[in-house]
Amino acid sequence: MFKTIITPNMSDTDALRHINSNVIPLWFETGRTEVYNIFNPTHELTYKKWNLMLVRMDFNFIKPIYYGYDVEIRTYIIKLGKSSITLLQEVWQNGQLRVNGKSVMIFFDYIRQENKAIPEDIRNSLLKEIISIDELEEKNKKEIKNNKKNKDYEFIER
Repeated sequence: MFKTIITPNMSDTDALRHINSNVIPLWFETGRTEVYNIFNPTHELTYKKWNLMLVRMDFNFIKPIYYGYDVEIRTYIIKLGKSSITLLQEVWQNGQLRVNGKSVMIFFDYIRQENKAIPEDIRNSLLKEIISIDELEEKNKKEIKNNKKNKDYEFIER
């Protein structure tokens, strides 16, 4: 799992003090930085060097996210194909899961305009981080239950 802490900006909010849903794709992109580091350690954004293409993304909005409290973006690798990688990402705030979503990226040759097999060295790095959906759901249930018992946790539900 890769973790990224984000402090919401005032401009991320809507009239109800909720974080607007159009901010989530940007936060998830920030959360994918560690995955980008595995594929492209130099982050060189050229057709010759960059080798990932985002081909799918979806979101599940579970609870509102509020301005004034940091969020944690968690990025998990849940599937590794021959030329693709599937990520599950989550937004946590004050001990509660607020949003989750999946994205699929392919290993892509921008010069030839075709996907390619993920090289073995990259694949091995990714396999160290893989987690099953069942394992992740069980971990999240335990964490949410423990957070509800923790009296020190500041819940912001209204």
